[in-house]
Amino acid sequence: MLPREKQEVYKRIQQAHIHASPDGPWFFIIARNDVASDSFQLMGITDTAMLRPQVFALQDGEVQVGLICSEKQAIDATLASLAREDSRFCTVADSYWNARGGSYTDGGTFVFTLKPQDDGSYKLSCADKFGRERRAEKSGEPKAYEPVALDAASENIPALLSDQSGMALFELLKSAAAGMSYEDFKSFCGSIVSNTQTDAQRAAAINGLTFMKDRRYPTGANRRARIVESVMRTLTAIFESVPSIAGDGGSKYARVDWETRDAVREPMGDEETLIVNGHDFPPEGDECDARLVYEAYEKGWKKFICYGYVGQRFLGAGLGPESIDCRIDAYGSTGDYLASGLDGAEVVVHGNAQDQLAQIMRGGKLVIHGDVGQTFMYGAKGGDVYIKGNAAGRPLINAVGRPRAIINGTCLDFLAESFMAGDPLNGGGFVILNGIKFDADGNVVDLDTPYSGSNLFSLASGGAIYVRDPHNTLDDEQLNGGEYFELSDADWNLIEPYLTENEQLFDIPISRLLTVDGEALEPKKVYRKVAPARKVAVSAVSDDDAAGYDEDDGLGG
Repeated sequence: MLPREKQEVYKRIQQAHIHASPDGPWFFIIARNDVASDSFQLMGITDTAMLRPQVFALQDGEVQVGLICSEKQAIDATLASLAREDSRFCTVADSYWNARGGSYTDGGTFVFTLKPQDDGSYKLSCADKFGRERRAEKSGEPKAYEPVALDAASENIPALLSDQSGMALFELLKSAAAGMSYEDFKSFCGSIVSNTQTDAQRAAAINGLTFMKDRRYPTGANRRARIVESVMRTLTAIFESVPSIAGDGGSKYARVDWETRDAVREPMGDEETLIVNGHDFPPEGDECDARLVYEAYEKGWKKFICYGYVGQRFLGAGLGPESIDCRIDAYGSTGDYLASGLDGAEVVVHGNAQDQLAQIMRGGKLVIHGDVGQTFMYGAKGGDVYIKGNAAGRPLINAVGRPRAIINGTCLDFLAESFMAGDPLNGGGFVILNGIKFDADGNVVDLDTPYSGSNLFSLASGGAIYVRDPHNTLDDEQLNGGEYFELSDADWNLIEPYLTENEQLFDIPISRLLTVDGEALEPKKVYRKVAPARKVAVSAVSDDDAAGYDEDDGLGG
């Protein structure tokens, strides 16, 4: 896939370095003083074996920040620390991305360069291995959006909070994000908090603000990162206003944190939702927040809102097959192994997720309103999973039984390696890979290719991958034991209900997925099926025939 001149360079590098390459998973983060160009550089070189994750982030606002870490939670912690010291920093990056080692599209390596300017300031830029610049996407021209007056919008809040679905509040917040200044938007969010007094209003505010966190929309002159940051601060303020579980109840909500963890009890009166502040809990162990959620469920709590995460692990683990009546909504920087072993409950992550999610998942539902990290659904046996964005390397390896997943973005490599999920048309498992992303204004945009890696469905013996690939960009070179098939009517009837659910969750219309270059197409012209290669029949032959012997002339064939 590389240009011919780069192929020659790579060939020489391989000849010289093959005996000195590192053994095992690795990645390099290298700081360099580039004297020749009078600049400083930070380089992240990703593991070509895709065994060690690496996450990059770029913040391009009042100040510029480039970050390279092994986990997204470390990036979030860094930004939070900077923001506490200096308000010019935002707690949310403008762009996060994973890199695939050796990728022909970007090389799996990114370089942040800090270069002095003529006025004495410094400018930060980011480029991939091949010199292509990476920038944070900006929304459209501010003048294209209708101005929204702060006073008029604030006066409408009581009426908007009468709609408990949150949709009315969401529609006004969307308009405000593009039509207000950032300072006015923050003031508007503050008015939401002051007007949220009853349980009904609290439900409306939480739902409307959550739509703002999850969905994509134009933000005019405002950076999306700042809008999301303000929304999360508003949600946190509303969560913090909920009565403590150590009190007398009287609300549909109760709140627990590290200090009140021993006060967890059965729900009283109208209580139905336990709000858990996970910030101060240890990341794992007997006293972690995941253990508290499990114990609260055993005491009768069925709905959980969990927030304040700074990498705590295992949320949702331990909930058995009788937990179909349980739902967990998670906000913040959730950690590894979330929903591992899930078997009935529904877990919704409102943002990007970490590594090793849904390992050995057996049942239930997992929704990720963002990207997911490394080795997602390893050894999964079932469950329905919806990913709004991308999956990093090695998703669904060794999955068996009936796991069913939609990944709306792409994967880095080794998608569904050693997949053993039976026949999808007879109750088996499958993956839908849509190969799309959202632009800065919230429009669905096709990726150049739905999958740029190799090892697609590698060594799989069952199941299938349904790839949205209308231009047939994928080829046989990316397969290792799989085969491309035309989508049948039975295949479409199988995946259409999942795409319908996907539309409701992420606002990704099926009609848009079936539209290619402005033309509405039938499903079989948009999706391709990847399934285990058909077995070739081998007939028995004699030893002479096998040796190519011809009885007529006695010569080898």
